[in-house]
Amino acid sequence: MAILVPLLGYLIVDHYGKNVVPVPGYYIFERIDTVKNNGKVSYDSVFHQLRDFRLTNQLGEEVSLKDMEGKVLLVDFFFTSCPSICPTLTKNLKLIQDAYVKNDTLLQILSFSVDPERDTVDKLRQYAYQHQINPDNWWLLTGSKKEIYDLARNQFFVSVTEGDGGPDDFIHTEKLVLIDKNRNIRGYYNGLDSNAIKKVAGDIATLHLAKDRHRPGFMAFLKKLFAGEN
Repeated sequence: MAILVPLLGYLIVDHYGKNVVPVPGYYIFERIDTVKNNGKVSYDSVFHQLRDFRLTNQLGEEVSLKDMEGKVLLVDFFFTSCPSICPTLTKNLKLIQDAYVKNDTLLQILSFSVDPERDTVDKLRQYAYQHQINPDNWWLLTGSKKEIYDLARNQFFVSVTEGDGGPDDFIHTEKLVLIDKNRNIRGYYNGLDSNAIKKVAGDIATLHLAKDRHRPGFMAFLKKLFAGEN
């Protein structure tokens, strides 16, 4: 947290003061729409928008995107028995969670289990307890393997391998995916890289700055973010 907060402070002091916010770009282009307005024709690029899903979190609650409206999402894929990259992914995500713990309405972390048959609700609850994961803004998700693997490949685009979510199918990735409030993909990051963790922490704040900085009460929002007020 001591590493992340100065970076967020820099974003506010430097870019808000200059009336400039370097907003993360959009990923996964899908098409160009033709728009007609008052006889004038323009063209609008349309980027991939995440579809809804229903999975179960570590509290045994069935959740969907509707339960996360108004939040930026940070996504990873893991499994509780993973001995290699997952412990580091979880540790780094914990840094981000701690940086936003007093403002849990801003960010929702989602960790999808790629081994959902073994990662039951009880397993996820134990894992969450061991790693001090706060369910207020971090859900560990389990459910249908076919559904999770379809999300990984066709919604979050974290794997280029083909597969059907069957018994022999397996996805293992260090990627973190940043999703904005409109459910567009706004960034991919190496979750094992400390510099990438700093970058995504800043980009989360930037997405809120870009959207909200001209709204009434924005400065109060900034004070709340950095003072850790409830």
